[in-house]
Amino acid sequence: MEMLRLATAGAVDDGKSTLIGRLLFDTKSIFEDQLAAVERTSRSRGDEYVNLALLTDGLRAEREQGITIDVAYRYFSTPRRKFIIADTPGHVQYTRNMVTGASTANLALILVDARKGLSEQSRRHAFLSSLLRVPHLVLCVNKMDLVGYSQEVFERIRDEFRGFAARLEIADLACIPISALTGENLVTRSEKMSWYQGPLLLHHLEEVHIASDRNLIDLRLPVQTVIRPVSARHHDYRAFAGQLHAGVIRPGDEVAVLPAGFTSVVESVDLAGEPVAEAFPPMSIAVRLKEKLDVSRGDMICRARNQPTTGQDLDAQLCWMTTQPLKPGGRYLLKHTTRTTKAIVKELVYRFDVTTLHRQEGIESMGLNDIGRVTIRTALPLFFDEYRRNRSTGSFILIDEASNHTVAAGMIDG
Repeated sequence: MEMLRLATAGAVDDGKSTLIGRLLFDTKSIFEDQLAAVERTSRSRGDEYVNLALLTDGLRAEREQGITIDVAYRYFSTPRRKFIIADTPGHVQYTRNMVTGASTANLALILVDARKGLSEQSRRHAFLSSLLRVPHLVLCVNKMDLVGYSQEVFERIRDEFRGFAARLEIADLACIPISALTGENLVTRSEKMSWYQGPLLLHHLEEVHIASDRNLIDLRLPVQTVIRPVSARHHDYRAFAGQLHAGVIRPGDEVAVLPAGFTSVVESVDLAGEPVAEAFPPMSIAVRLKEKLDVSRGDMICRARNQPTTGQDLDAQLCWMTTQPLKPGGRYLLKHTTRTTKAIVKELVYRFDVTTLHRQEGIESMGLNDIGRVTIRTALPLFFDEYRRNRSTGSFILIDEASNHTVAAGMIDG
Protein backbone atom coordinates (compact mmCIF):
# COMPACT_ATOMS: atom_id res chain seq x y z
CA MET A 1 0.00 0.00 0.00
CA GLU A 2 1.33 3.42 -0.99
CA MET A 3 2.39 5.82 1.78
CA LEU A 4 1.92 9.59 1.81
CA ARG A 5 3.97 11.83 4.10
CA LEU A 6 2.30 15.12 4.89
CA ALA A 7 3.15 18.08 7.10
CA THR A 8 0.88 20.74 8.55
CA ALA A 9 1.96 24.37 8.39
CA GLY A 10 0.55 27.77 9.23
CA ALA A 11 0.38 30.41 11.94
CA VAL A 12 -0.38 29.94 15.64
CA ASP A 13 -3.97 28.92 16.47
CA ASP A 14 -4.89 28.19 12.86
CA GLY A 15 -5.99 24.72 13.97
CA LYS A 16 -3.23 22.37 12.76
CA SER A 17 -3.35 20.03 15.76
CA THR A 18 -7.16 20.03 15.77
CA LEU A 19 -7.19 19.12 12.07
CA ILE A 20 -4.91 16.15 12.64
CA GLY A 21 -6.89 15.06 15.70
CA ARG A 22 -10.10 15.20 13.67
CA LEU A 23 -8.57 13.15 10.84
CA LEU A 24 -7.41 10.53 13.34
CA PHE A 25 -10.84 10.49 14.97
CA ASP A 26 -12.87 10.32 11.76
CA THR A 27 -10.68 7.56 10.29
CA LYS A 28 -11.06 5.57 13.54
CA SER A 29 -7.31 5.64 14.17
CA ILE A 30 -7.59 6.38 17.90
CA PHE A 31 -7.63 3.73 20.63
CA GLU A 32 -10.42 3.93 23.17
CA ASP A 33 -8.02 4.65 26.04
CA GLN A 34 -6.44 7.51 24.03
CA LEU A 35 -9.85 9.08 23.43
CA ALA A 36 -10.81 8.62 27.08
CA ALA A 37 -7.59 10.35 28.18
CA VAL A 38 -8.27 13.27 25.83
CA GLU A 39 -11.83 13.56 27.17
CA ARG A 40 -10.56 13.67 30.76
CA THR A 41 -7.93 16.27 29.96
CA SER A 42 -10.48 18.37 28.06
CA ARG A 43 -12.83 18.36 31.06
CA SER A 44 -10.02 19.25 33.46
CA ARG A 45 -9.07 22.22 31.24
CA GLY A 46 -12.65 23.42 31.19
CA ASP A 47 -13.14 22.87 27.47
CA GLU A 48 -16.75 22.63 26.34
CA TYR A 49 -15.84 20.03 23.73
CA VAL A 50 -13.43 17.12 23.28
CA ASN A 51 -10.18 18.88 22.37
CA LEU A 52 -8.77 16.62 19.66
CA ALA A 53 -5.65 18.80 19.42
CA LEU A 54 -4.44 17.05 22.58
CA LEU A 55 -3.85 13.91 20.50
CA THR A 56 -0.76 15.55 18.99
CA ASP A 57 0.22 18.15 21.60
CA GLY A 58 1.93 15.68 23.92
CA LEU A 59 4.44 17.89 25.77
CA ARG A 60 3.31 19.36 29.08
CA ALA A 61 4.29 22.86 27.92
CA GLU A 62 2.21 22.38 24.77
CA ARG A 63 -0.90 21.43 26.72
CA GLU A 64 -0.45 24.20 29.26
CA GLN A 65 -0.04 26.90 26.61
CA GLY A 66 -2.28 25.40 23.94
CA ILE A 67 0.48 25.57 21.34
CA THR A 68 2.64 23.16 19.37
CA ILE A 69 6.38 23.27 20.12
CA ASP A 70 7.93 20.05 18.87
CA VAL A 71 7.18 18.13 15.68
CA ALA A 72 4.68 15.36 16.46
CA TYR A 73 4.35 12.42 14.09
CA ARG A 74 1.11 10.47 13.84
CA TYR A 75 0.15 7.52 11.69
CA PHE A 76 -3.17 6.43 10.21
CA SER A 77 -4.43 4.56 7.20
CA THR A 78 -7.47 4.13 5.00
CA PRO A 79 -8.23 1.27 2.61
CA ARG A 80 -6.53 3.26 -0.15
CA ARG A 81 -3.35 4.64 1.46
CA LYS A 82 -1.14 4.88 4.55
CA PHE A 83 -0.26 8.27 6.02
CA ILE A 84 2.46 9.76 8.20
CA ILE A 85 1.53 13.23 9.49
CA ALA A 86 4.03 15.73 10.88
CA ASP A 87 2.29 18.30 13.09
CA THR A 88 4.68 21.26 12.97
CA PRO A 89 4.71 24.40 15.17
CA GLY A 90 3.30 27.73 14.04
CA HIS A 91 5.42 30.06 16.17
CA VAL A 92 8.17 32.00 14.39
CA GLN A 93 10.81 30.82 16.88
CA TYR A 94 10.00 27.19 15.98
CA THR A 95 10.30 27.63 12.21
CA ARG A 96 13.29 25.25 12.27
CA ASN A 97 10.94 22.52 13.56
CA MET A 98 8.64 23.18 10.61
CA VAL A 99 11.61 22.75 8.25
CA THR A 100 12.39 19.42 9.90
CA GLY A 101 8.83 18.15 9.47
CA ALA A 102 8.41 19.34 5.88
CA SER A 103 11.81 18.22 4.60
CA THR A 104 10.59 14.68 3.88
CA ALA A 105 6.93 15.47 3.10
CA ASN A 106 5.14 14.67 -0.14
CA LEU A 107 2.42 17.19 0.68
CA ALA A 108 2.03 20.24 2.92
CA LEU A 109 -1.23 21.40 4.44
CA ILE A 110 -1.14 25.19 4.82
CA LEU A 111 -3.84 26.17 7.32
CA VAL A 112 -5.30 29.67 7.44
CA ASP A 113 -7.78 31.01 9.99
CA ALA A 114 -10.75 32.25 7.97
CA ARG A 115 -11.26 35.13 10.42
CA LYS A 116 -7.70 36.43 10.09
CA GLY A 117 -6.77 35.64 6.49
CA LEU A 118 -3.20 35.16 5.32
CA SER A 119 -0.57 35.99 7.94
CA GLU A 120 3.16 36.51 7.64
CA GLN A 121 3.69 33.02 9.07
CA SER A 122 1.30 31.52 6.49
CA ARG A 123 3.40 33.08 3.76
CA ARG A 124 6.61 31.99 5.49
CA HIS A 125 5.49 28.37 5.64
CA ALA A 126 4.28 28.41 2.03
CA PHE A 127 7.64 29.84 0.98
CA LEU A 128 9.50 27.20 3.01
CA SER A 129 7.38 24.44 1.50
CA SER A 130 8.29 25.74 -1.95
CA LEU A 131 11.96 26.06 -1.00
CA LEU A 132 11.95 22.49 0.37
CA ARG A 133 10.40 21.31 -2.92
CA VAL A 134 7.32 19.78 -1.29
CA PRO A 135 5.59 18.59 -4.48
CA HIS A 136 1.96 19.19 -3.42
CA LEU A 137 0.32 21.95 -1.38
CA VAL A 138 -3.19 22.15 0.02
CA LEU A 139 -4.55 25.45 1.35
CA CYS A 140 -7.07 24.66 4.08
CA VAL A 141 -9.16 27.71 4.99
CA ASN A 142 -10.12 26.63 8.50
CA LYS A 143 -12.74 27.79 11.02
CA MET A 144 -15.32 28.46 8.32
CA ASP A 145 -17.99 27.95 11.00
CA LEU A 146 -16.80 31.16 12.66
CA VAL A 147 -17.34 33.28 9.53
CA GLY A 148 -20.82 31.95 8.76
CA TYR A 149 -19.52 29.55 6.11
CA SER A 150 -19.02 32.54 3.84
CA GLN A 151 -18.12 31.74 0.24
CA GLU A 152 -16.88 35.30 -0.21
CA VAL A 153 -14.39 34.97 2.67
CA PHE A 154 -13.05 31.68 1.31
CA GLU A 155 -12.64 32.98 -2.23
CA ARG A 156 -10.91 36.15 -1.05
CA ILE A 157 -8.32 34.15 0.95
CA ARG A 158 -7.96 31.59 -1.86
CA ASP A 159 -7.31 34.26 -4.48
CA GLU A 160 -4.83 36.10 -2.26
CA PHE A 161 -2.91 32.88 -1.59
CA ARG A 162 -2.91 31.93 -5.27
CA GLY A 163 -1.43 35.33 -6.09
CA PHE A 164 1.35 34.78 -3.55
CA ALA A 165 1.92 31.16 -4.65
CA ALA A 166 2.29 32.27 -8.28
CA ARG A 167 5.63 33.81 -7.30
CA LEU A 168 6.80 30.49 -5.84
CA GLU A 169 7.67 27.20 -7.51
CA ILE A 170 4.57 25.21 -6.60
CA ALA A 171 3.58 22.51 -9.03
CA ASP A 172 0.27 21.40 -7.48
CA LEU A 173 -2.06 23.53 -5.34
CA ALA A 174 -5.54 22.72 -4.04
CA CYS A 175 -7.77 24.98 -1.90
CA ILE A 176 -10.42 23.56 0.45
CA PRO A 177 -12.73 25.32 2.96
CA ILE A 178 -12.98 23.32 6.20
CA SER A 179 -13.88 23.34 9.86
CA ALA A 180 -11.44 21.12 11.72
CA LEU A 181 -13.45 21.41 14.95
CA THR A 182 -16.66 20.07 13.45
CA GLY A 183 -15.03 17.93 10.77
CA GLU A 184 -16.84 19.59 7.87
CA ASN A 185 -15.29 18.94 4.44
CA LEU A 186 -12.65 16.68 5.98
CA VAL A 187 -14.30 13.28 5.71
CA THR A 188 -17.94 14.29 5.27
CA ARG A 189 -19.26 17.04 3.01
CA SER A 190 -20.62 20.16 4.70
CA GLU A 191 -24.26 20.96 3.97
CA LYS A 192 -23.59 24.53 5.04
CA MET A 193 -20.93 24.94 2.34
CA SER A 194 -22.92 23.54 -0.55
CA TRP A 195 -21.31 26.18 -2.77
CA TYR A 196 -18.04 24.19 -2.56
CA GLN A 197 -18.08 21.30 -5.04
CA GLY A 198 -14.39 20.29 -4.85
CA PRO A 199 -12.93 17.17 -3.20
CA LEU A 200 -13.05 16.54 0.54
CA LEU A 201 -9.69 16.80 2.27
CA LEU A 202 -9.31 13.08 2.99
CA HIS A 203 -10.40 12.17 -0.54
CA HIS A 204 -7.79 14.54 -1.94
CA LEU A 205 -5.11 13.03 0.32
CA GLU A 206 -6.08 9.55 -0.86
CA GLU A 207 -6.10 10.45 -4.55
CA VAL A 208 -3.21 12.91 -5.00
CA HIS A 209 -0.67 11.37 -7.39
CA ILE A 210 2.73 10.96 -5.75
CA ALA A 211 4.25 8.01 -7.64
CA SER A 212 5.94 10.30 -10.16
CA ASP A 213 7.47 12.46 -7.40
CA ARG A 214 10.24 9.91 -6.88
CA ASN A 215 13.37 10.08 -9.00
CA LEU A 216 13.67 6.64 -10.60
CA ILE A 217 16.21 7.71 -13.23
CA ASP A 218 19.41 8.71 -11.41
CA LEU A 219 20.76 5.78 -9.40
CA ARG A 220 22.07 7.11 -6.07
CA LEU A 221 23.10 4.69 -3.30
CA PRO A 222 25.29 6.30 -0.60
CA VAL A 223 27.16 3.53 1.21
CA GLN A 224 26.38 3.49 4.91
CA THR A 225 28.29 0.40 5.94
CA VAL A 226 30.10 -2.68 4.64
CA ILE A 227 28.57 -6.01 5.67
CA ARG A 228 31.06 -8.81 6.35
CA PRO A 229 29.42 -11.63 8.39
CA VAL A 230 31.84 -13.44 10.71
CA SER A 231 30.99 -17.06 9.94
CA ALA A 232 32.41 -19.92 7.93
CA ARG A 233 29.17 -20.15 5.98
CA HIS A 234 29.42 -16.56 4.72
CA HIS A 235 33.19 -16.20 4.59
CA ASP A 236 33.11 -14.71 1.07
CA TYR A 237 30.06 -12.46 1.57
CA ARG A 238 30.81 -8.75 1.17
CA ALA A 239 27.99 -6.29 0.57
CA PHE A 240 27.60 -2.52 0.63
CA ALA A 241 24.52 -1.37 2.51
CA GLY A 242 22.60 1.89 2.48
CA GLN A 243 19.29 3.54 1.69
CA LEU A 244 18.52 3.96 -1.99
CA HIS A 245 17.92 7.68 -2.60
CA ALA A 246 17.05 7.53 -6.31
CA GLY A 247 16.89 5.19 -9.27
CA VAL A 248 16.25 1.48 -9.65
CA ILE A 249 18.95 -1.14 -9.21
CA ARG A 250 18.90 -4.75 -10.40
CA PRO A 251 21.36 -7.66 -10.56
CA GLY A 252 23.39 -7.39 -13.76
CA ASP A 253 23.45 -3.58 -13.78
CA GLU A 254 26.77 -1.89 -14.49
CA VAL A 255 27.58 0.63 -11.76
CA ALA A 256 30.39 2.97 -10.75
CA VAL A 257 31.67 3.64 -7.25
CA LEU A 258 32.67 7.20 -6.32
CA PRO A 259 35.11 8.75 -5.58
CA ALA A 260 37.42 6.14 -7.18
CA GLY A 261 35.27 5.86 -10.31
CA PHE A 262 35.89 2.12 -10.75
CA THR A 263 33.09 0.17 -12.41
CA SER A 264 31.61 -3.24 -11.68
CA VAL A 265 28.48 -5.31 -12.22
CA VAL A 266 25.84 -5.87 -9.53
CA GLU A 267 25.92 -9.52 -8.51
CA SER A 268 22.92 -9.40 -6.16
CA VAL A 269 20.58 -6.99 -4.37
CA ASP A 270 19.55 -8.11 -0.90
CA LEU A 271 16.66 -6.79 1.18
CA ALA A 272 16.52 -7.93 4.82
CA GLY A 273 18.96 -10.74 3.98
CA GLU A 274 16.95 -12.05 1.01
CA PRO A 275 17.75 -11.45 -2.68
CA VAL A 276 15.29 -9.32 -4.68
CA ALA A 277 14.87 -8.79 -8.41
CA GLU A 278 15.04 -5.01 -8.11
CA ALA A 279 15.07 -2.21 -5.54
CA PHE A 280 13.80 1.38 -5.60
CA PRO A 281 13.61 4.34 -3.18
CA PRO A 282 13.41 4.46 -0.23
CA MET A 283 14.44 0.80 0.29
CA SER A 284 17.40 0.03 2.54
CA ILE A 285 19.40 -2.62 0.72
CA ALA A 286 22.75 -4.42 0.52
CA VAL A 287 24.47 -4.67 -2.86
CA ARG A 288 27.13 -7.20 -3.80
CA LEU A 289 29.47 -6.47 -6.70
CA LYS A 290 31.31 -8.98 -8.88
CA GLU A 291 34.65 -7.16 -8.64
CA LYS A 292 36.30 -6.81 -5.23
CA LEU A 293 36.47 -3.03 -5.12
CA ASP A 294 37.60 -0.89 -2.19
CA VAL A 295 34.29 0.63 -1.03
CA SER A 296 33.64 2.22 2.37
CA ARG A 297 31.16 4.46 4.20
CA GLY A 298 30.64 7.78 2.45
CA ASP A 299 31.22 6.38 -1.05
CA MET A 300 28.42 6.47 -3.62
CA ILE A 301 27.19 3.78 -6.02
CA CYS A 302 25.71 5.22 -9.22
CA ARG A 303 25.40 4.53 -12.93
CA ALA A 304 28.64 4.57 -14.86
CA ARG A 305 27.13 7.01 -17.39
CA ASN A 306 24.91 8.97 -15.00
CA GLN A 307 26.93 10.31 -12.11
CA PRO A 308 26.27 13.09 -9.60
CA THR A 309 28.39 16.22 -9.48
CA THR A 310 31.63 15.74 -7.56
CA GLY A 311 32.98 18.88 -5.93
CA GLN A 312 33.99 20.86 -2.88
CA ASP A 313 32.30 24.18 -3.68
CA LEU A 314 28.58 24.48 -3.03
CA ASP A 315 26.03 27.19 -3.80
CA ALA A 316 23.12 26.58 -1.45
CA GLN A 317 19.99 27.99 0.15
CA LEU A 318 20.42 27.84 3.92
CA CYS A 319 17.88 27.91 6.76
CA TRP A 320 19.68 29.03 9.92
CA MET A 321 18.43 27.21 13.04
CA THR A 322 20.27 28.62 16.06
CA THR A 323 20.51 31.88 17.99
CA GLN A 324 24.26 32.11 17.39
CA PRO A 325 24.48 34.10 14.13
CA LEU A 326 26.13 32.82 10.98
CA LYS A 327 28.94 35.00 9.67
CA PRO A 328 31.32 34.63 6.71
CA GLY A 329 34.22 32.39 7.64
CA GLY A 330 32.17 30.22 10.00
CA ARG A 331 33.58 26.69 10.30
CA TYR A 332 31.31 23.68 10.78
CA LEU A 333 30.90 19.99 10.12
CA LEU A 334 28.82 19.30 7.03
CA LYS A 335 26.82 16.06 6.81
CA HIS A 336 25.68 15.07 3.33
CA THR A 337 24.07 11.63 2.88
CA THR A 338 26.55 9.29 4.62
CA ARG A 339 29.61 11.55 4.27
CA THR A 340 30.67 14.04 6.95
CA THR A 341 33.42 16.59 6.36
CA LYS A 342 34.67 19.92 7.65
CA ALA A 343 33.36 23.00 5.85
CA ILE A 344 33.68 26.77 5.82
CA VAL A 345 31.00 29.28 4.84
CA LYS A 346 32.86 31.48 2.36
CA GLU A 347 30.20 34.06 1.54
CA LEU A 348 26.69 35.22 2.49
CA VAL A 349 25.20 36.17 -0.87
CA TYR A 350 21.75 37.39 0.18
CA ARG A 351 18.93 36.85 2.66
CA PHE A 352 15.23 36.43 1.81
CA ASP A 353 12.49 38.68 3.13
CA VAL A 354 9.86 35.96 3.40
CA THR A 355 6.98 38.43 3.33
CA THR A 356 7.94 40.27 0.13
CA LEU A 357 10.26 37.56 -1.28
CA HIS A 358 12.82 40.29 -1.96
CA ARG A 359 16.52 39.50 -1.70
CA GLN A 360 18.51 41.51 0.85
CA GLU A 361 22.05 41.71 -0.48
CA GLY A 362 25.18 42.90 1.28
CA ILE A 363 24.31 41.19 4.57
CA GLU A 364 26.95 40.49 7.21
CA SER A 365 25.19 37.76 9.19
CA MET A 366 22.16 35.47 9.38
CA GLY A 367 20.12 34.94 12.55
CA LEU A 368 17.66 32.37 13.87
CA ASN A 369 15.16 31.25 11.19
CA ASP A 370 16.76 33.40 8.49
CA ILE A 371 16.84 31.95 4.99
CA GLY A 372 19.47 32.96 2.50
CA ARG A 373 21.96 31.95 -0.16
CA VAL A 374 25.55 31.07 0.76
CA THR A 375 28.66 29.59 -0.78
CA ILE A 376 30.43 26.78 1.09
CA ARG A 377 33.79 25.06 0.67
CA THR A 378 34.23 21.51 2.00
CA ALA A 379 37.42 19.72 3.00
CA LEU A 380 36.43 16.53 1.15
CA PRO A 381 34.60 16.26 -2.16
CA LEU A 382 30.86 15.54 -2.06
CA PHE A 383 28.73 13.65 -4.58
CA PHE A 384 25.61 15.74 -5.01
CA ASP A 385 22.74 16.74 -7.29
CA GLU A 386 20.75 19.94 -7.38
CA TYR A 387 18.04 19.89 -4.73
CA ARG A 388 15.33 20.40 -7.34
CA ARG A 389 16.42 17.11 -8.95
CA ASN A 390 17.00 15.04 -5.82
CA ARG A 391 15.94 16.15 -2.34
CA SER A 392 18.19 13.58 -0.67
CA THR A 393 21.49 14.07 -2.49
CA GLY A 394 20.80 17.79 -2.82
CA SER A 395 20.48 18.51 0.91
CA PHE A 396 22.82 18.69 3.88
CA ILE A 397 23.03 19.90 7.46
CA LEU A 398 25.67 21.99 9.22
CA ILE A 399 26.79 20.87 12.69
CA ASP A 400 28.54 22.92 15.35
CA GLU A 401 31.78 21.08 16.14
CA ALA A 402 31.82 22.15 19.80
CA SER A 403 28.23 21.35 20.80
CA ASN A 404 27.39 18.79 18.08
CA HIS A 405 24.10 20.65 17.53
CA THR A 406 22.56 21.00 14.10
CA VAL A 407 22.72 24.71 13.23
CA ALA A 408 21.46 24.81 9.64
CA ALA A 409 19.72 22.90 6.87
CA GLY A 410 20.91 23.47 3.32
CA MET A 411 19.62 22.87 -0.19
CA ILE A 412 22.16 22.77 -3.01
CA ASP A 413 21.63 24.93 -6.08
CA GLY A 414 24.81 23.90 -7.86
